[in-house]
Amino acid sequence: MRELWIKIEPSLLENEKAKLIESTAALASAHIVEPIDIERARELGAKTVVSKSEAADIRLLTNLRDLAKAKKEGKRACVRLRVKTKGDERRLIAAARSSADFVIAECADWKIIPLENLIAETHGKSKLLTLVASSEEAKTALETLEIGVDGVVAELSDLNEITKIHEEISRLTPRLTEIEGTGTVILLPATITQTRPLGVGARVCIDTCDVMKEGEGLLVGCQSVGLFLIEAEVHETPFVAPRPFRVNAGSIALYVLAPDGKTRYLSELNAGEGVLIVDRQGRTRTTSVCRAKIEWRPLFLLEAECRGKKVKAILQNAETIRLVTEDGSRSVKDIKVGDTVLIHLEEGGRHFGTLVKDEKVIER
Repeated sequence: MRELWIKIEPSLLENEKAKLIESTAALASAHIVEPIDIERARELGAKTVVSKSEAADIRLLTNLRDLAKAKKEGKRACVRLRVKTKGDERRLIAAARSSADFVIAECADWKIIPLENLIAETHGKSKLLTLVASSEEAKTALETLEIGVDGVVAELSDLNEITKIHEEISRLTPRLTEIEGTGTVILLPATITQTRPLGVGARVCIDTCDVMKEGEGLLVGCQSVGLFLIEAEVHETPFVAPRPFRVNAGSIALYVLAPDGKTRYLSELNAGEGVLIVDRQGRTRTTSVCRAKIEWRPLFLLEAECRGKKVKAILQNAETIRLVTEDGSRSVKDIKVGDTVLIHLEEGGRHFGTLVKDEKVIER
């Protein structure tokens, strides 16, 4: 579900503030209550309180220095910036890439063009919100660039307009694919225990109908209970141009995570079918396959250990295939024993791609 935040204006009378919070408690994802008393807002029904105060559920910040401090302390953080120039855009994008949970764009004059740029650059990295003063503005923001923002901050006290915005949000399809109701998968660090070149074999490039960013890719693996996050071909090299629509996903027999928490074999994928794009924070979205390109190439075995489990993947042995790490990515050509990469672990087995948690399956 996309976010609906209510900004409580300091200029309102105390009884007006209280009435607004009470009236919107069931509709809003969060309330920006600075400088209102946080405990009072919670008493009035606010589920999530956003404020500059350290007692807030989400810290409201205006610069990257404070963001780094808040994240170091384990706080959820939102960076709010006024966007008037390209420099302002770049600062907000930097905040999204610097692990801000939310970023709020205050677009004063130009609204559509800055939002298009910000959606394109922050999509999948942080939740992008923008201030709106009417349900019409909210509808436009939620549909900009077809993808839309992740949510809006209602800068108004008209309950009818707020209700219309809530209805508009409810009408829209969520941006994130729901996996077990969360919209995310859990990624864990795994330590490489073995690397070994193999002979030539069939590998699959998955070309999607989307454009992926740094840190995004597909989850694949030899065992369905342990999947490696393979990054899309987003990096420029001296010999190969970026192909941000593509993930060189590995051996034809590998599992790949698909929508609804199911797995597919890479060999099964055809144009028009769905796969799940995942970023290093575990956030997901669905895209369609444009083509599955099977070619015979030298292969490379990776083995890693995480929480006492050994998991494996067989990938093409080439510089452009990269595994996502906690702070970047690493080419299979540079991977060595002791390195750490991100994987997704599950319990149980699979029956035609559907997880059966209580089933005992051994895959070596």
